[in-house]
Amino acid sequence: MGSPEEARVRLPQLRLDELLEELQARLDAARGTRDRVHSLLEAVLSVGRELDLEQALNSIVEAAAVLVDAEYAALGVIGPDGRRLSAFHTVGVTEEQIDRIGPYPEGHGILGELIRHPEPLRLAKISDHPASYGFPPDHPPMNTFLGVPIRVRDQVFGNLYLTEKHGGTQFDEEDVSVTSTLAVAAGVAIDNARLYEESRLRERWLRANAEITHSLMSGGGRTEVLGLIAERAAEITGSALAAVAFPVAGTGSLTVEIAVGLKAEAHRGLVLPLGTTLMGLAFSGAAPAVSDDVSHDARISQEPPRFQGLGPAVGVPIGTGEDGVRGVLLLAREAGRPVFTATESETLQGFAAQAAIAMELAERRQDAEEVAVLKDRDRIARDLHDLAIQRLFATGMTLQSAGRFIEHSEAAERVARAVDDLDETIKIIRSTIFGLRAREDGAGTGLRARTVRVAGELAQVLGFAPSVRMEGLLDTDVPKEIADHVTAVLSESLTNIARHAHADRADVSLSTDGHELLLTVRDNGAGIPPDGRRSGLRNMAERAEQLGGRLEWDCPPDCGTTLVWRVPVTQA
Repeated sequence: MGSPEEARVRLPQLRLDELLEELQARLDAARGTRDRVHSLLEAVLSVGRELDLEQALNSIVEAAAVLVDAEYAALGVIGPDGRRLSAFHTVGVTEEQIDRIGPYPEGHGILGELIRHPEPLRLAKISDHPASYGFPPDHPPMNTFLGVPIRVRDQVFGNLYLTEKHGGTQFDEEDVSVTSTLAVAAGVAIDNARLYEESRLRERWLRANAEITHSLMSGGGRTEVLGLIAERAAEITGSALAAVAFPVAGTGSLTVEIAVGLKAEAHRGLVLPLGTTLMGLAFSGAAPAVSDDVSHDARISQEPPRFQGLGPAVGVPIGTGEDGVRGVLLLAREAGRPVFTATESETLQGFAAQAAIAMELAERRQDAEEVAVLKDRDRIARDLHDLAIQRLFATGMTLQSAGRFIEHSEAAERVARAVDDLDETIKIIRSTIFGLRAREDGAGTGLRARTVRVAGELAQVLGFAPSVRMEGLLDTDVPKEIADHVTAVLSESLTNIARHAHADRADVSLSTDGHELLLTVRDNGAGIPPDGRRSGLRNMAERAEQLGGRLEWDCPPDCGTTLVWRVPVTQA
């Protein structure tokens, strides 16, 4: 044993070692705190630099996982309804694992608890919480949990979820403090990214409006401009389908003049009723009509089939001012994509209103040009009547008077023929004057409107409404004589279906390319019996032959009848 003196020497030495160890621990803690603060500042700067919203969200998740040393991290974006998650960004889970696990969570269990009560939540074991919902098959095991809400101004944007702290330790109050600080910075970054995204979106809409206005004012054709409206709206909103429809005068229905994208062929030329279509609802209500899933919306008729593969959709009226709604723009995204928000619908309505104004200005300019042409015609007609005809009359009378003094019989005969020629010329000029002064009131009398009316009138006889599809310049390229034959053939065809086919569906297609007119009537009935009467078909065939065309029909077994009536279009 040592002496008491030696014991006194060792005791201060032990206390000094303890003090040095405590000092070292505090230095390490201070250094750790410094490093963590430095990491937090770096994370805040990194997140704040992002202006792309998706990239900003990914950066936030990655930074959170690093700051609290978590194996798994996720950011759930709360949807417009405020109850479910609409998007999910993850760290620590591979794409293969995600595929095996299945769809991203919507906000049940612990995730839903944080949505309902947006306050930091720290758990030692997830399964011990009353709201625990369990995990789907193939999900990685998770026990420790830290959740922190992200607020953008006064609204909860989403939540940060962190699980499985490395080393098997628990999340502590410092982790909560650090993550909450990051959440504040994340809210600012998300707000900035949103504002930047909105400004870029407004810029794209302004460019689209300018492009459409320039196309209209530079004399672009109606079809070209409508196609441009549909294409730009689809591009900016990320829609798979865009269509533009306008009312058919005097029929209470809309016809789809332009359709681009997915299922465009199924929409193009289709005649739609107002009451049971998204376009019709937007047109009648003069306000956007939104559907979360257009292919399963009880308000919307699914006949004829045209919405396969499509989900969220919106119908936006084109023009809502004093002149009323001019048409409707339909946009639809693929199934599973985000629904159209109120902000998107409002922006689309503004875009459609601007397009309507541009169309109105272009039409007014065209009307002014037509008025100038008509005035010029009136002037020509007046000059022909007041000058040319009077001079011809005077010349004819002079020749008739001179003819009495001509003794040579052959010369007298020639003068008489000249007088007759002058009379015939006067008749031709009068006919030309009548043509120049004639005005055609075509409201509701065009082939489009007549076709829709015939189909509507015979719907009561059929017991169902036939679908109608029309394409081409039917009201301008098809002369009235041919239009009369078309409506007669269509009426005969639908009447025959009602009498003999026992069908529950009929499709009418009418189109022209400026050279030929094609009417197709298809039903799913019993077909034409081999020994049946052919008087109706004979009448339709004779009408086609009179116009230089032909009638064809086909009756596949158990497939109904397809009738094709085609004639050349000759300009009157």
